[in-house]
Amino acid sequence: MEHLARIRYLAFDVFGTILDLGGSLTPYLTRVLERHGSPYPPTRLWADYRYRQRIEQYQDNILGLGHHGYRDSARRALLYVLRAASVPFTAADVAEVMEGWRNLNPFVDAVPGLTRLAERYRLVVLSNGEPEFLDHLVRERIRFPFHATLSVNAIGAFKPHPGVYRLPLREFGIDPGECLMVSSNSFDVMGARSCGLRGAYVDRYSLPYEETPFTPDLTVRDFAELADRLL
Repeated sequence: MEHLARIRYLAFDVFGTILDLGGSLTPYLTRVLERHGSPYPPTRLWADYRYRQRIEQYQDNILGLGHHGYRDSARRALLYVLRAASVPFTAADVAEVMEGWRNLNPFVDAVPGLTRLAERYRLVVLSNGEPEFLDHLVRERIRFPFHATLSVNAIGAFKPHPGVYRLPLREFGIDPGECLMVSSNSFDVMGARSCGLRGAYVDRYSLPYEETPFTPDLTVRDFAELADRLL
């Protein structure tokens, strides 16, 4: 743990790390499936949706045709998976699910863990979301006073683009070893570690880490364990 002693800032992913996407959005997907009499399992549709959104974001980065934003990637992914599942959806169905993104709930351990960690560190958001969207989620859904909220829109690319992880370094005048990226997305921790930041993998979903030399400094189950390990 000596290499973590210099950490001053904790940079938090939001989607899937602080906010429970599956628990929040699966009910919306369920209503769409039931409305159209689709036998497609809601939990499978959610898994398809989350996977496809990441593909949309990677394509956004690779094609280099301009950054279209988090909600745009979520909408395009939703259209794709509904078509793939042969669900005869309507524009109103899509609007309903997209409204669900504004009503995401935090994991039960998130705010208590953040509160403990704030006793020692400066906590910041470092997220794929658009600035105004993040401001809404932090203010209305997470309800925690972060030191700052940083959006990838300042870079014009989604994680794990290297520019994203340099944002807090530039913003706060710190070096990579003073910032710990906290995420339940292993590619996010890998991206941060490849740029010299420290990394904490919050393994909320019992998923393997990336096959890469850029391994996390910490692997924990939730924010309670993260606080136990860091404080």
